[in-house]
Amino acid sequence: MWKWIQRQASPKVFYQTCNRLIPWFFWPFICLLTVGLYWSLVISPADYQQGDGYRIIFIHVPSAILSMMIYAIMAVAGGIGLIWQIKMAEVVAKVSAPIGAAFTIIALSSGAIWGKPMWGAWWVWDARLTSELILLFLYLAYMSLNSAFDNPRTAAKSSSILAIVGLINLPIIHYSVKWWNTLHQGYSVGTGGIKDTDMQIALALMFLASILLYALLVSIKARTEVLIREQNSSWVQEEVRSLIS
Repeated sequence: MWKWIQRQASPKVFYQTCNRLIPWFFWPFICLLTVGLYWSLVISPADYQQGDGYRIIFIHVPSAILSMMIYAIMAVAGGIGLIWQIKMAEVVAKVSAPIGAAFTIIALSSGAIWGKPMWGAWWVWDARLTSELILLFLYLAYMSLNSAFDNPRTAAKSSSILAIVGLINLPIIHYSVKWWNTLHQGYSVGTGGIKDTDMQIALALMFLASILLYALLVSIKARTEVLIREQNSSWVQEEVRSLIS
């Protein structure tokens, strides 16, 4: 396993791995998404308090979890790039940022749609909502800093430091409903979370589909990023010629 990880430090090997992984992520994602949506919209019962309006939870909760998980992956990959000077780790960190930002926007917007009928307002300066908004700003700051330098290595080092510092926000998001008196409901997963079995299955399916979607998008975007960074390499020129022919 360690040898396989070491081999991925090679841009050519990493590019080939991304190519091979794309169909393995795409088709399971399609299957899980289809089954998950059916389970969420058809099989799962209506909530005894919120009725069918609660079903947005099957989009909101996976998106919120992925927004934090992707940031953690981005920071770890950036740290690996800083310490061991592995360029492919920097690539993973860079391409993860816009994907994580998109999941954060989905989490915030779906939460606003869910919160309007529940709280009577689209937005409140709740601890959970505010810390999630800060997470979006961290993503945007990371992407801006990464684009501010012409040298990819300098950009990666600067943005990685920002990502690592921003990790402090993740436990604040997670434990905000415990640390402060907030309007946001408690945990949907784990102790005190959803009790209905069909709801749990639907949430698990949508969560797994979200993970596969992230993996799929990272593979696609990382493949493109490697080609851009290594465009002067002989193997990239051969790859381009084979694609044209």
